[in-house]
Amino acid sequence: MAATIARICLQSLLKAMNSLLGMVGIAMILYGLWMLRVWLRDSDGSPFDHHSVVPPWFICTSIGAGFTVCIITCIGHVAAKFTHGCCLSFYMLIMFLLLLLEFAAAADILLNSDWEKDLPYDRTGKFSDFKDFVESKLDIFQWIGLFIVLAQGLSIVLATALRSAGPNQRSSYDSDEECPPERLPLINPNGQPAKNSNWNHTSNLFPSFRYIK
Repeated sequence: MAATIARICLQSLLKAMNSLLGMVGIAMILYGLWMLRVWLRDSDGSPFDHHSVVPPWFICTSIGAGFTVCIITCIGHVAAKFTHGCCLSFYMLIMFLLLLLEFAAAADILLNSDWEKDLPYDRTGKFSDFKDFVESKLDIFQWIGLFIVLAQGLSIVLATALRSAGPNQRSSYDSDEECPPERLPLINPNGQPAKNSNWNHTSNLFPSFRYIK
């Protein structure tokens, strides 16, 4: 009973962490779509010009990263629901690779003063606007980034605990309603019809009477 309650709690926590990360992914997609709308408006409704056939890299990166996070959270929900070992292992691997990518990007920004030169040129200027907005609200974004990293790390820990617990075990017994009552055969193996033992036992309790003609 205690193991079942612990498993349910782990599944609920893992689903909650994936829901929060899914909200982050949806926010990234919405922000990318908003930037795409502004880019189309600034291009005077003619995005098919030979200089602007493909949207800028920053917009594509935001939308693609949001979709990636949403897909990972969907995998996490499926893994938390069915607690399958392979699915949980695949989810932990993807989440671990995502954390490594985030740490590598953070290390490059902190240690490399010219990290902006490593990125392609953004002709829309949205990346510069986003960087200025983050710098103006740096404390808030630091807490948001820390929360996202902690949620990802906690998701890996919960998935590891669920994988160690193993899949759900069904009960080895059935209820009385599921087991059909045992029935006596109508014909005995020796070819004689089966007699009702209860009726014979009841008839033996009373004396037999003979009618005299």
